[in-house]
Amino acid sequence: MEFVTGAMGTLLPKLGKLLKEEYELQKSAKDGIIFLKTELESMQAALEKVSNVPLDHLDEQTKLWARDVREISYNIEDDIDTYMVRVDGLESRKKHNFTWLIDRCHKSLSKVKIRHKIANDIKDHKSQIMEVMERRNRYKIDEVGARLSTGIDPRIGTLFEKAENLIGINKARDDLIHKLSVRNVECTKLKIVSIVGFGGLGKTTLAKAMYDVLQKEFEISGFVPVGQNPNIKQVFKNILVKLNKPKYIGLNAAAQSEYDLIDELRACLQSTRYLIVIDDVWETSTWKYIEHALLDDSCGSRVIVTTRISEVAKTVGDVYFMKPLSDSNSKQLFYIRIFGSNYKGPTDDVLAEATKIILKKCGGIPLAIITIASLLVDKPVEDWFDVYNSIGFGPDDQNKVVHNTRKIISFSYYDLPSRLKTCLLYLSIYPEDHAIKKDTLIWKWIAEGFVYEEPGKTLFEVGERYYTELINKNMIQPMNNDYIYYYQGGDYCHVHDMVLDLIRILANEENFVKVLDRIHGESISSLDSRTTRRLAQHKNWNEHSLEMATGMEHLRSFNAIECPVSMIPLLATFEVLRVLALEDCDVTGGCDLKHIGNLHQLRYLGLKNTCVAKLPEEIGNLAELQSLDISRTDLVALPATIVKLSKLMRLCVDVIPSILPGIGNLTSLQELRLGVVSDDTWPNFAVELRKLVQLRILNAFFHFQNTNECFVDVLVESLNSLRRIQRLEIAGSLRIVTCRWDGWEPPRKLERFYLGSDFLLPLLPTWMNSMLVPHLTSLDLKLLDMENKDLDILARLPALHILNLQIEGKKLSCTVAGDGLFPKLKLCRTNIALTFLPGAMPMLKDFIFHVTVSWYDATNDIGLGNLPSLNLAWFELHCEDATPRQVIKVERACRRAVDAHPNHPSIKCFRYGEDKMAEDYYFPRVQIFAPKMKQDKHHGEDEEISDTNQEVLHFAFGNDSKL
Repeated sequence: MEFVTGAMGTLLPKLGKLLKEEYELQKSAKDGIIFLKTELESMQAALEKVSNVPLDHLDEQTKLWARDVREISYNIEDDIDTYMVRVDGLESRKKHNFTWLIDRCHKSLSKVKIRHKIANDIKDHKSQIMEVMERRNRYKIDEVGARLSTGIDPRIGTLFEKAENLIGINKARDDLIHKLSVRNVECTKLKIVSIVGFGGLGKTTLAKAMYDVLQKEFEISGFVPVGQNPNIKQVFKNILVKLNKPKYIGLNAAAQSEYDLIDELRACLQSTRYLIVIDDVWETSTWKYIEHALLDDSCGSRVIVTTRISEVAKTVGDVYFMKPLSDSNSKQLFYIRIFGSNYKGPTDDVLAEATKIILKKCGGIPLAIITIASLLVDKPVEDWFDVYNSIGFGPDDQNKVVHNTRKIISFSYYDLPSRLKTCLLYLSIYPEDHAIKKDTLIWKWIAEGFVYEEPGKTLFEVGERYYTELINKNMIQPMNNDYIYYYQGGDYCHVHDMVLDLIRILANEENFVKVLDRIHGESISSLDSRTTRRLAQHKNWNEHSLEMATGMEHLRSFNAIECPVSMIPLLATFEVLRVLALEDCDVTGGCDLKHIGNLHQLRYLGLKNTCVAKLPEEIGNLAELQSLDISRTDLVALPATIVKLSKLMRLCVDVIPSILPGIGNLTSLQELRLGVVSDDTWPNFAVELRKLVQLRILNAFFHFQNTNECFVDVLVESLNSLRRIQRLEIAGSLRIVTCRWDGWEPPRKLERFYLGSDFLLPLLPTWMNSMLVPHLTSLDLKLLDMENKDLDILARLPALHILNLQIEGKKLSCTVAGDGLFPKLKLCRTNIALTFLPGAMPMLKDFIFHVTVSWYDATNDIGLGNLPSLNLAWFELHCEDATPRQVIKVERACRRAVDAHPNHPSIKCFRYGEDKMAEDYYFPRVQIFAPKMKQDKHHGEDEEISDTNQEVLHFAFGNDSKL
């Protein structure tokens, strides 16, 4: 069920805070708060039980009770927040000479009124809680877990699927079988592999297919499902029964200790070649128990483990990441399920188009394809779009396959702790296929109060852990391509359509989020201003405006994504709003921001890509504001009141020179992204910067009219005051060569160090080593020179994932040894002529090589074949002073190196500076030809460059052509 605990996580600490003397509440009000706190703590425990029970297993009385408690918790928190803001606002008034007495009298009268109102509110809430308490006792809510019915696991059917009905698993099955085959070298050792992936990808199906092929090679074998919350003693008995049914079928596992059962299983496996599949493991602790029992007698035994949890898979050992079906296999499975195995494919354009749209939604997940196909059997193609548009996974669906699909996907959801359920449900605000930026999402979670404080950690660090846990549990899919991270400035994720459908249903059912969307969303008439807490509006919403005459006084979050301005409601209607995100919306003239200063509860304000040209002075009234993103707008200045935002933790802004005076007052800042710091504002900014001691992220572009050599000295001095910096990204408009960075003492937690290409260093800084920056994951530098030892120093950085290392104006060659160096590097971008020895850069996926053609030796084998994980080879050919003949030779050398790689990685090749190429007698500059490569490897270069069978190759930046 949805996160039914509502606002409990943030409400209970606030109730405790209200009891402090600074709020000067009457005794009756304090007694009421104590009562509320006690009862709500008890209700929270009951709600936690309810939140772990699937929606279709709850009776209506329990649902109504949980809904009432949630709404009460929201209302209480709204009243308390409003009270605290008013009291804190009175306390912050300054005393000015003879007006002090008047202010004090006014303040006293205001406090009396405010205290009187909160006392009445508490009295009302107390009576509401008492009514809910009575219903709780009447319905025996605390026993909901005990009443939970058990059903048949819908995945059981996959264990008995006929082999001829399995689509798209042959290659994965054969690859894994080859790894596990007892005929392989070093076959006598126990080998364990794990299959990990999202629910519905077919992990169990693949494991069973492998098991059916392999079991004949082993003396004993068993396929054992585990599942969530397993009885470990029963698991051990199930393994024993599978291995020797006559002997262990009558075993009383409950009467045995875990130690005795492990001992018995080890005895059963002794001196025996065995094959065991442990299916659906959810916890590392469960696997550790089982692992203790797996005996290795060097008989060539094999174990296969399937799991949805990445952390479990890593603990097991050798990991196989389950991939979605390819487009062709998806179509094959889809058509077989609808038309039968003899179907040859569509000849009708309507059928082909409908299939394309439907399979896009399925995203290669076999379970989803089978589910939708089951709904389309015996239906004319004309009706497919109606089915596609109406498909859902709600409790009212009567189709058995749809129900089972929803149940399988929901297993992962209900396994989440409450805090992660909340964070996942919040993702329902985004449209399908939306790329969600990690940092933005976490700041919204924080603003909503979903992220709880932990000792010694910032809220953002805690939120990062939540994000990672959702990825590990395969509930969100990371777009963790290091190329995307490097070029788009951060991590992104997306939600699979099937998961999005599930969380949309759950979020809507329990009034967590209302989505205004033309296809899947709500209608205006269905919105209730008294209960609508979160609203998301998408660009394809087909109503012209939000006519909310009754206001949205209880709305906590409003997210508009790529919406016209006419569709955005008046800000004055939002009284307790915490998140306002108008990202990528056209708000140039129609969205009235003048009331924004009245949003006293606002924590997150996102105006990115909105063309807003002016912010009102009243923005300084947003005392609770934590995150302000006004990048890529038309703002040329910010109001001076911006420096009053004492709780601001994140500020993203472009060309705002006037913001710099007083920025040091924003002492809560953790992330500061400034578009431009100019000559005029720089001296003041340097002084203000060192006051921001909480900064974790600093991104700035320094635009100077004249070279400022002392700039780096002052910057480094300021940075030495910032001991929490994790990401430092600095760029500039003028070329500066300096060794002053040697004077910087980087914090040990430094993760990213980026110096734009206009900031050059003579050599690698002395602090750039594994002892001083052990957590460095991304490094971007341009050097004038590099010593041989410097590459070894970089190679020993244990966490380095991304490296962009350029040497200016010098030909440099280095060899990368294979002695465990660069252990985690995934993206390397360089103009150094690297030669890779076997074992070098074992995790490298993307290699981007800047080649100066006139310097490059095309006969040199750089050893790309020694990079076992390579997926992409990208060659940027700088053609200045080179002849066309040289260019073509280098292109061919690059092609040969990639073609010889066992992974057959993608190749990209671009030319730069062709207008500056030297004349060539055989290949005029006007038209450059490249012949087709001959297959006979004995032909020499002169034979290959012939006038026959030539074809023109077009190269342009951004073109994805293969050579």
